[in-house]
Amino acid sequence: MTQSSPSALTVRRIAPEEHLEFIAGQRSVSFLQTPAWGRVKSEWRSESIGWFAGGERGEELVGAALVLHRPVPRLRRATLAYLPEGPAIDWSGDLDQWLAPMTAYLRANGAFGVRMGPPVVTARWTAAQVKEGVADEAVRRLTDLPPAHRDPAGARVVSRLRELGWRLQSPEDGFGAGQPQYTYEVPLVSEDGTPLTEDEVLKGMNQLWRRNIKRADKEGVEVVSRPGGALEDGDLEAFHELYVHTAERDHFTPRPLSYFRTMLAAMSEEDPERIRLFLARHEGDLVAATLLVRVGAHAWYSYGASSTKKREVRGSNALQWAMIRHALGSGCDVYDLRGITPTLSSDDSHVGLIQFKVGTGGQAVAYVGEWDLPLNRLIYKAFDLYMRRRSR
Repeated sequence: MTQSSPSALTVRRIAPEEHLEFIAGQRSVSFLQTPAWGRVKSEWRSESIGWFAGGERGEELVGAALVLHRPVPRLRRATLAYLPEGPAIDWSGDLDQWLAPMTAYLRANGAFGVRMGPPVVTARWTAAQVKEGVADEAVRRLTDLPPAHRDPAGARVVSRLRELGWRLQSPEDGFGAGQPQYTYEVPLVSEDGTPLTEDEVLKGMNQLWRRNIKRADKEGVEVVSRPGGALEDGDLEAFHELYVHTAERDHFTPRPLSYFRTMLAAMSEEDPERIRLFLARHEGDLVAATLLVRVGAHAWYSYGASSTKKREVRGSNALQWAMIRHALGSGCDVYDLRGITPTLSSDDSHVGLIQFKVGTGGQAVAYVGEWDLPLNRLIYKAFDLYMRRRSR
């Protein structure tokens, strides 16, 4: 969002089609802020809302958001209004002018509190910095390192949110009930906006990653990708079987096959190229599988799975490179590997995640995190207590 803040704004519900038309005019809006994501999260009530500014040509839609409404147990009409990685507004403007009409609208429609994750960057660290930090025993966390770049706009947003009574929810490890505060991203354009070539992106990777990509090719790993609405019979089932295997190995709870069926159907209906399935096979065996999501000029590595067998053929590296090439070919500005924890300590089990991602080159990125604004303090306090007990 680049336009300046209008002097007066109103917020009201908008149709999904109007929301999508607004998104189509932006370079980057999170896929968690698309109407399709509301259909994926079917256990929550969802709606699209828009910010309107008056002018000589009448009302103009200048901002939009997907709101997920989470009900309170025994108080079905009261909801927590959640805007994951949103809203899509001009965060460089006067935040009170943008947020006040939003919270007024949500309060009038039964929200006891609002939670949002502004898509605003506060700091970036280079791959070289992260690598040096992992090797340095004195460095325990990403935040122990001075960033290569601090974004003054991010600092201003954090300061203003505090002044307006919002409460930071992001925990120390960057992962909470919502979305991660820290991500790892590979820029696909230079600082002046010129698209990078495949060779330039490849040169930005470390030697091990380049070697693994070459090895996968030499071993005969074959990668295919298909739009989510044009999968062949058995594709999604094969992905899910490997995904469940990965969950058992890496000790996380897998989502059911029905979740991915809903996700692919909803996103593909919204845009045929919104989501793609990538499959890597070696001599007929599925060795890795991933889902790529794209909105505008932003591409995300969403879900991944890999086989414990045949890891030496480097199917995961082959898939990442195939997704990066696809993002480049689609004119994307960034390839987003999603969340990391800020830990750099070698004795932390999470450090392997950032070590894998740092091999792509790119940069670690800190966002402002998720913030809550209580609208009904009594219900909000009860809900907060309920969520804390659930997490124990």
